[in-house]
Amino acid sequence: MGIVVLTMKASVIEMFLAVPQINCDVKAGKIINPEFVVKCPAGCQDPKYHVYGTDIYASYSSVCAAAVHSGVLDNSGGRILVRKVAGQSGYKGSYANGVQSSSLPRWRESFVVSEGKPQKGVTYPSTLTYSSAKSPAAKAGETTTAYQKPSSVPGTTAQPVTLTQAPGTTPVEGTPTTLPKPSPSVDSTATSSPRPQPAGHRSQEPGDTDLWKPGMVLLDAGFVPREELSTQSLDPMFQGDPNCKVDLSFLIDGSASIGKRRFRIQKQFLADIAQALDIGPAGPLMGVVQYGDNPATQFNLKTHMNSRDLKTAIEKITQRGGLSNVGRAISFVTKSFFSKANGNRGGAPNVAVVMVDGWPTDKVEEASRLARESGINIFFITIEGAVENEKQYVTEPNFANKAACRTNGFYSLSVQSWFSLHKTVQPLVKRVCDTERLACSKTCFNSADIGFVIDGSSSVGTGNFRTVLQFVANLSKEFEISETDTRIGAVQYTYEQRLEFGFDTYSTKADILNAIKTVGYWSGGTSTGAAINFALEQLFKKSKPNKRKLMILLTDGRSYDDIRIPAMAAHHKGVITYAIGIIWAAQDELEVIATHPAKDHAFFVDEFDNLYKLVPTVIQNICTEFNSRPRN
Repeated sequence: MGIVVLTMKASVIEMFLAVPQINCDVKAGKIINPEFVVKCPAGCQDPKYHVYGTDIYASYSSVCAAAVHSGVLDNSGGRILVRKVAGQSGYKGSYANGVQSSSLPRWRESFVVSEGKPQKGVTYPSTLTYSSAKSPAAKAGETTTAYQKPSSVPGTTAQPVTLTQAPGTTPVEGTPTTLPKPSPSVDSTATSSPRPQPAGHRSQEPGDTDLWKPGMVLLDAGFVPREELSTQSLDPMFQGDPNCKVDLSFLIDGSASIGKRRFRIQKQFLADIAQALDIGPAGPLMGVVQYGDNPATQFNLKTHMNSRDLKTAIEKITQRGGLSNVGRAISFVTKSFFSKANGNRGGAPNVAVVMVDGWPTDKVEEASRLARESGINIFFITIEGAVENEKQYVTEPNFANKAACRTNGFYSLSVQSWFSLHKTVQPLVKRVCDTERLACSKTCFNSADIGFVIDGSSSVGTGNFRTVLQFVANLSKEFEISETDTRIGAVQYTYEQRLEFGFDTYSTKADILNAIKTVGYWSGGTSTGAAINFALEQLFKKSKPNKRKLMILLTDGRSYDDIRIPAMAAHHKGVITYAIGIIWAAQDELEVIATHPAKDHAFFVDEFDNLYKLVPTVIQNICTEFNSRPRN
């Protein structure tokens, strides 16, 4: 009888055990606990919840989607046991149980999932600890510890902020605990001293009484003394905010016209940006270039891997002096800053924030165009810009809108006074972290020369050739077409080759689509190797150096000539090649033509009418590849 009673007690304990609930989008890396039982909701099979690996998953994966992929759960949800393990190399992608997992070269931490049955002698947390302030909503009856971003004050420890959801109340979606905003420590009515007329230069200001004191830390739009903030020492293992993974370069104005006081305000602004961004290897990384007559890198992306060290480095920057040669600085960043050697990660959008006191003393539009073509998102912050009677001294009026990535206001901020610069911290952080709107970093928007190499052999036929052209048009529609965005060219081949139009022939989407529609069917044999050589010479030899070069080759049969040497030549010249085969195309030839890995660049359909199904896959692969290849 005693045994029965013990069993009943164990069942009762298990029944009332508090099991935390998480949403489908929660990644394992955001949960600090090394082992835990959680309850997943229904619907986690959705492809928007990303999974990396098979059996052993990278901690960047959705916990619940990984459980569905592994077969531990079905799409109706339920309890699972999660255990963290060491990071791996070579996570393999696979399709299982309605979930497609992706491959990943390496990640710092992994996890495995199993049925959510508590093991004997193991106590599982009833509350999960998250590594970011953007933790999921607190569930009913659950207490969540919200992470506070580290303060710049060393030697103090933060008290955790506790969000408790009372039973019977509606869960709160990510509501933060905020401190009251004290009055700004800087007189908002402060005005700058009069500016002399010569091109872009100001007299230096003698007093520092209005200086934005470095002893103040920004909170939202106001200031609070540092001692009022709840602070914590920086965990050296903290990885940064993964929701804002960008590679960021600040181009700061060190010209003589800015003066010492404004230069110090500028440095304090950078320090507050570093604090607000939450710097770390899995989140944003930040470097600084100072310009005057010439630009110089103060530190690159990999020099400082947390906000505390970054702020210390910013405080030590000394002013260079000289003119305001902004264009020269942008060219310097385009050519040398975003390199693998300087810490560029490839998988993160490249962002350059250019700070300008007044106006530049050189031209910036052409330098900015080349930067945009290299995939760099350029933001301009213009402080105390030229008023109407000063515009005669500006080399390029309206330079910020001409040079920014888009002219919709998202990429340019105009600040009336240095003493109101602090108000732009939060708006700027929000914009640079909005990776969905960072258009210049995505191949889907710009920065590519795409050459279509189209099989016009007699086996294709007139009707099927029109279907191929429709596929080419459908792909082209997805891109922003212009001289500074994506450019499209096309070659048709049989035994011979014909340039239908080059990269510089058309500069609008309407003209490109019309040109594709009017391509005439040629008919003849199939010399694919010669067609690749022709495309390299007639199309890609004229590609711009800052453009990504992509070749999309379509064929319906085996080539009559050798394709290996031409394919190797294309790969050697940096042309990313996609091979699309239809009906009688040879799989071995497609894999030779395609850029490695072939599974991402070689595709086959058994009917011409199925070509349209490949459009989303090809577009997605192009965009993913663009963001995963750092510039060397």
